[in-house]
Amino acid sequence: MTPFLVIQAIVIGVAVITSLLYACRRLMPATSQRWQAALANALSAASRPTALRAIGKRLQPAASAGGCGSGCGSCSTGCGSASTATQQPLQFRERSRE
Repeated sequence: MTPFLVIQAIVIGVAVITSLLYACRRLMPATSQRWQAALANALSAASRPTALRAIGKRLQPAASAGGCGSGCGSCSTGCGSASTATQQPLQFRERSRE
């Protein structure tokens, strides 16, 4: 294999892995956060070297700021969404025939 083919294979591999990670983050946010937390906990173990523990600490997902008024609307406390959208009825208009 020529050096060009090796570089091409590396670049294509990085692009595919990056797009796969992006798709997982966008389409499965809860699952990807669980995977990220599991990886961070594995790297943050006391038996790991200092550099890996630092990486694990940086990979730790941000804690969600839930609670009343956060706008999640997933609990039964009745706080609802933070933004209230007004509903407007659909208006159908006949197209002019000219």
